[in-house]
Amino acid sequence: MTFTTRPTLRGTFGMVSSTHWLASQSAMRLLELGGNAFDAAAAAGFVLHVVEPHLNGPGGEVPAIIATAADPTPRVLCGQGVAPAGATIQHFKGLGLSLIPGSGPLAAAVPGAVDAWLLLLRDHGSLPLRTVLEPAIGYARNGHPVLPRVGDTVNTVRELFTEHWPTSAELWLQAGGAPRANELFRNPAYADTLERLVIAAEEAGADRVAQLERARITWRQGFVAEAIDRFSRLPHRDSSGEDHAGLITGDDVASYEASWEEPATFDWHGHTVAKTGPWGQGPALLQSLAVLAELGDPTALDLTSAEAVHTTTEITKLSYADREAWYGDGVDVPLKTLLSPGYAAERAASVGAAASYEMRPGSPDGRVPRLPSLVRGVEGDASTGEPTVAPDGATRGDTCHVDVIDQWGNVISATPSGGWLQSSPTIPELGFCLGSRLQMFWLEERLASSLAPGLRPRTTLTPTLVLRDGAPVLACGSPGGDQQDQWQLLFLLRHLAGGQELQEAIDAPAWHTTAFPSSFYPRGAVPGNLTLESRLGPVVRDTLISKGHQVVESDPWSLGRLCAVSRTPDGVLAAGANPRGMQGYATGR
Repeated sequence: MTFTTRPTLRGTFGMVSSTHWLASQSAMRLLELGGNAFDAAAAAGFVLHVVEPHLNGPGGEVPAIIATAADPTPRVLCGQGVAPAGATIQHFKGLGLSLIPGSGPLAAAVPGAVDAWLLLLRDHGSLPLRTVLEPAIGYARNGHPVLPRVGDTVNTVRELFTEHWPTSAELWLQAGGAPRANELFRNPAYADTLERLVIAAEEAGADRVAQLERARITWRQGFVAEAIDRFSRLPHRDSSGEDHAGLITGDDVASYEASWEEPATFDWHGHTVAKTGPWGQGPALLQSLAVLAELGDPTALDLTSAEAVHTTTEITKLSYADREAWYGDGVDVPLKTLLSPGYAAERAASVGAAASYEMRPGSPDGRVPRLPSLVRGVEGDASTGEPTVAPDGATRGDTCHVDVIDQWGNVISATPSGGWLQSSPTIPELGFCLGSRLQMFWLEERLASSLAPGLRPRTTLTPTLVLRDGAPVLACGSPGGDQQDQWQLLFLLRHLAGGQELQEAIDAPAWHTTAFPSSFYPRGAVPGNLTLESRLGPVVRDTLISKGHQVVESDPWSLGRLCAVSRTPDGVLAAGANPRGMQGYATGR
């Protein structure tokens, strides 16, 4: 028997995997009450706002992919908010900025997470809103044992809070210092916000759908939008080192609605892998799978070898170069060509025996790629994959994840993020802050991800749903910013092609590269970088160095924070969760 850090859970009733044990168990409670996977995932999502506030919040966003028992066709739930009406390149350049700040109200997109969770409940849930929100309200009002990393994050930005963001200091420095590990922490203002949504919903009558629609309208057009409008107008310090007011208005919040979309899909090794569209980075994983398919049988790839590390890394560089050149919202992305066998074969021919230090986007349909000028030759941080927060609040890669599958075959993969406690000053009457996702736009004209009002930033959030013979068999995802699809690629190779169980594939050593422009401020790249867990061993490391990689050896259990749930054709459910960071947990029966 292969040793794993914890068992792959199996059962027939329901399975949950998330990045925090309280969210996982809250979701399981909803299943025990007779709810379905969508009730459970939404409950987990709202609990994550409370217990992982440094990784996500109500002012952030959430993309998800679902399949229902009645219709297994995958659908994308887009809870990625858009750029406000006043967010133009000219506005930022008029402030003397060449990049959108990584923190502060100026970097905020319209919040999308809460409306998306409510839309999911309206269209596919089964329980009343009060029941779904009860765990989150309880943890916010009565307290929850705070994670050590929350206190660490608050300490990192303490000077910012005390000198520039007094409303954040009032919430997060309640006793004169950062919350201590495992002490009870309360956020009564957010509990009140959720209670007000429930009361407004119940005033719509007994019909569950009417209640949820009333809650959505209350969020978008009522007291939440009004508070955001007032607070956003106040100048606050951001990562540019200056004070700027935000751009979001109540009208921006009122006009935004989460939506349902078709996924991007790719057939690979007997499975169909579904991702968000190219307004997010998800199709980069599909491109990597397509190139791998051109290089041979994926089952023959020995993922303990230096050759496999080299090959997957070089493929990733190509896919992410295409991400930078072609992916974005509101543009004509040549996705059909990018995922075609012919194009994949062209890209496979570019995978050489030595590490490449060049950004090499392709030319789908003969188009000439255009890259941001600001990142050419710029060196950034060779991330070890750990959540990184700067003293000015700029944050890279922090997020959450939750997967749920129920006894009927409903399944969801969701990646909530943004609205981090350190991303923007707290709106005191709401108990949360806005996000900073606008930093993923470029302030350069005619790029695939150039800033424009009403567009979605090209997010790194990238849930995954996998089908076999038209039926969903796997949901997975990971925090990690630009690393999310790199770590998921390794997991899919090990589980779908290599036959490893969920937990075995999650536990296995991981690696990634930062050789392309970071999606996060200040948008640096590290040409030639290859970061790997030291468990891969000195022989693998030294071989990779001989191939020209700039190897950064990370701690043995530091890369990848995957969650996963699965279902076999005969109805056996399974789940696994990441042991790294000692925080994620799976539960089920």
